Parts: sequence; structure tokens; C-alpha cells
Amino acid sequence: MHQAEITAAQAYIRLMAATRAALADPDGAPLHMPLLTSPMAEADEALRGAGLTGNEDRLFALVRELQPTLTGSDR
Repeated sequence: MHQAEITAAQAYIRLMAATRAALADPDGAPLHMPLLTSPMAEADEALRGAGLTGNEDRLFALVRELQPTLTGSDR
């Protein structure tokens, strides 16, 4: 795993955590959704930098390596 790939996988993990937090409170979700703009931009930039845009299989493999519980591969 190259540093750019690690950075992209970490950015994706942060985006998922931010999305879960924003959606955890259905009543507050409309207020929290704009907060996802920054993590989405970070993830997009990191994916492009690592050459992973459009390569979900590779991205998810990297995410599983970094945080298996996020993808459910620990089951």
C-alpha cells in the first residue's frame, strides 16, 4: 500500500464517520449535511491523487486493510 492509497482510504473512512454522525439524528440531518462538504472534497482529492477514482474494488480493499470493522469483513 502506497502513502497516497493510505491517505485516500483514511479520507474515505473519515467521510463515512462524518456521514454517519450527520445522519444519526434524523431531525438534525438537514442542518448537518453541509458539514459533509469538506470531508467529501478531501476524499475526492485523495482518491484522484492515488489514482483510485472509479476503482472502488481497490479502495474498499484498502479500507478493509485499515479498518476491517467499517466494511463488515470481520464477520
